[in-house]
Amino acid sequence: MPTFKELGLRAEIVQALDELGFENPTPIQEKAIPQVLDSKKDLIALAQTGTGKTAAFSLPVLQQLDETSRNIQSIVICPTRELCLQIATDMQKFAKFMDLKTVAVYGGTSIEGQIRDIKRGAQVIIGTPGRTVDLINRRVLKLDNVNFVVLDEADEMLTMGFKDDLDTILAQTPKEKQTLLFSATLPSGIKKITRDYMNDPVEVSVAGGNEGTKNVEHHYYLVDARNKYECLKRLADVNPQIYGIVFCRTRRETQEIADKLMQDGYNADSIHGDLSQQQRDGIMARFRNRKIQLLVATDVAARGIDVDDITHVINYNLPDEEEVYIHRSGRTGRAGKKGISIAIIHSRERGKLKSVERKLKRTFEQRPVPTGQEICETQLYTIVERLSKLDINEKQIEPFLPAIMEQLGHLTKEDLIKHLVSFEFNKFLDYYKNARDLNNLSSKNDRRDRDDRPRDRDRGSRDRDRGRDRDRGRDSSFGDDRPRRSSSDRFLDKGKFTRFHINLGTKDNMNPSNLMGLINESLSKRDVEIGKIELMNTFAFFELDSDYADKLSGSLKGSEYAGKKVDLTIAKSTGPNDRRDRDGGGGERKDKFRDKFSRDRGGSGAKRHSSGGDAKRAGKRPRRPF
Repeated sequence: MPTFKELGLRAEIVQALDELGFENPTPIQEKAIPQVLDSKKDLIALAQTGTGKTAAFSLPVLQQLDETSRNIQSIVICPTRELCLQIATDMQKFAKFMDLKTVAVYGGTSIEGQIRDIKRGAQVIIGTPGRTVDLINRRVLKLDNVNFVVLDEADEMLTMGFKDDLDTILAQTPKEKQTLLFSATLPSGIKKITRDYMNDPVEVSVAGGNEGTKNVEHHYYLVDARNKYECLKRLADVNPQIYGIVFCRTRRETQEIADKLMQDGYNADSIHGDLSQQQRDGIMARFRNRKIQLLVATDVAARGIDVDDITHVINYNLPDEEEVYIHRSGRTGRAGKKGISIAIIHSRERGKLKSVERKLKRTFEQRPVPTGQEICETQLYTIVERLSKLDINEKQIEPFLPAIMEQLGHLTKEDLIKHLVSFEFNKFLDYYKNARDLNNLSSKNDRRDRDDRPRDRDRGSRDRDRGRDRDRGRDSSFGDDRPRRSSSDRFLDKGKFTRFHINLGTKDNMNPSNLMGLINESLSKRDVEIGKIELMNTFAFFELDSDYADKLSGSLKGSEYAGKKVDLTIAKSTGPNDRRDRDGGGGERKDKFRDKFSRDRGGSGAKRHSSGGDAKRAGKRPRRPF
């Protein structure tokens, strides 16, 4: 295997690579770098996500730029702002010992600062299609002197509808230039671009084109449509060290799945187009730092995610295009490590799965949905392993040993081990003691439609049934077939929760994590059970264990949050069909706030109460440290 120096790269670039710990090129780098350095021909490079494509085009381009000129000599176009920022950061690192300047231009942030950066002079522009076209139309971005044009993730840009923008950008570049097109797949739209804007390009590829990385196993789980969410939870529980991405079809579904996972005690969050750049950056920072185990994402939002060591990619829904599945699965199995790509499907998605298999030239392995017993067994041995590897600070624990021995000294070694393991393990036993076998359900109900009713029922009948489901409080969004009680039902039945109104909403930078943190701080406790949280624009409702209702009212009285005096009152209990109180008198439920507000979750130790899923049937699912 050659070194970067042997590929012909100059000493300054090799020095930067050495500092970054890069010793040998990846296969796509080994093929692309000499081609760009030694030839002026255009290049089409086919490689999966995570194979080192950024360095494959950045290194030879940086080497050939004129450091004495501040004219724009190269432009890199990519589909998303996350990927744009990532490429800009990487190129700055590669050019650490060179006098080169890069500017990233992307939407979702002020254009004025980007204009100032361009006017100060830069040799390289990295941009998203929309913002690049905007700057061209403002006559700020001039591409007359461009020698290198890079189209990264070209297939994804076409999927996202950027064909016209790409035409506009490429039309502004000189005829004499070198165009480098990097893509995971080569759909018909890409072929048209190569005909219109590339001159006799050379094609290089790795990983067998559309076959995907050989380090990824492809599994699928066949369940009733209404049991997909429960299957997802079991996959997370049977893989305690999971570090993965869950792909959903829509922004709304992405947010709903993430909310459900967090309410059920998982370290999860979502990323989608309704979040601001600041919110997305915060969530991605926590994901990279492994504060989040499961990141629920749309395909568009995930385009900029470049995170190593992802163990699982889970397709909650199969994508419409087979190429999109290839992109998704390419998030795992990087750098020689193994990865698993999972599809959770119902019987009517078998045909779509076969299409993906043909495109990948790989056969998916059907796996049975883990049973409660299997999950408990896995969790037991995980607890034992964690205990065996636990670091003990002798100095800090020594002062407490006498009191501990007084309490536990009568226990034998065997009894102490049983007590210690059961402290965590009993939670999983309670949670899964009555768990259903989802595998049998899928085979029995293949001829039933999504809500588990016979297909020969007329539409009006199904609509009436759904209406009765809502009246009984059943949550059909996730296919839970058990009646679900509203927050007011729980309060009236047992007096377990008190419902509060607080005059803080999304406009006050309030989100579930901040609200739980405020409650924790006010009560000086981190284990008080919190029920349903409903956030609106200027206020919120939440449920709290009734035993702490008076204490919270007293502690928050006269306090301030973000410079605003807190007003906390006990809210009127409402039934499942009474929306007036919830909507602040407007009558129409403001679902857009539920979809669009940010979740800066994490850091709060308050327990979220889940009123549905397995937690409703068999106790609350235990939270686990990652």
